[in-house]
Amino acid sequence: MVMQHSLFLLCVSLVLVIVTTSAQHSPAASPSLPTVPQSPLASPSGMNTVPLVPVSPDAAPTPATPKAATFDIAQILSKAKRFSVLIRLLKTTQLINQLNSQLLTSGSGGLTILSPPDSAFSKLKGGFLNSLNDRQKVELLQFHTLSSFLSISNFDTLTNPVQTQAGDDPQRLQLNITTYGGSQVSMSTGAVNATITGTVYTDNKLAIYEVDKVLLPLDVVLPKPKAPAPKPHADRSGDSNKNMDDDSGIPVEASGGCMNFNSVHVKWMSFVVLMGGAMICM
Repeated sequence: MVMQHSLFLLCVSLVLVIVTTSAQHSPAASPSLPTVPQSPLASPSGMNTVPLVPVSPDAAPTPATPKAATFDIAQILSKAKRFSVLIRLLKTTQLINQLNSQLLTSGSGGLTILSPPDSAFSKLKGGFLNSLNDRQKVELLQFHTLSSFLSISNFDTLTNPVQTQAGDDPQRLQLNITTYGGSQVSMSTGAVNATITGTVYTDNKLAIYEVDKVLLPLDVVLPKPKAPAPKPHADRSGDSNKNMDDDSGIPVEASGGCMNFNSVHVKWMSFVVLMGGAMICM
């Protein structure tokens, strides 16, 4: 009995020695480091490829409601918090209603909007926007809109000059787009060179990209051709060979200093009246 008790104590002692030794030689647990939030991914060209406004589960900018689905481009731009001037122009020209309706039209190929931020509008000449009439403001906005959905990698499928909603005049409404490496997109209007700097919003029908400058078409920048001045009327006051009939206003030709028809007619009638009076008196 005594021997068994001694063996039990010996075993317990060995276990305690092993546990103590292991604890002394094991490395201390390193303190946990705070998690650093990841910044949005950017392409090698520096363009932000992560949309500023995420797509909701139903691919619409607002949660689904019992009513029909709606698109509100102004609301999307508002969430990005840098397009207040563009939003104001879209609303004052009422073009925003037309664009939202196009997205809901059956068979629509979608829209691609090139959106200048407030900083781009601030670089325009002072008073430039106020100098535009309503038609020119609509044309300026439509020049930033393509009538089809384009992912950033599909810009290289376009043919220059690219037609915008402003029209297809290759001289005054030209837009030429160049791509590099499938992710960098630049464009020229003949008056402005601009670059896509990031994605604002994209789904399967609407793509909004941020551009670093306002795309000014030549139609807005160049002066309009002036209408030809009307030809001056011929001055007849110094023409001594033409006289105007007092009754009809039709010119009567006179030549060689001869009297016109009216003068001859009046004098002939006066002669006849005088001769008639003389014969009565006789």
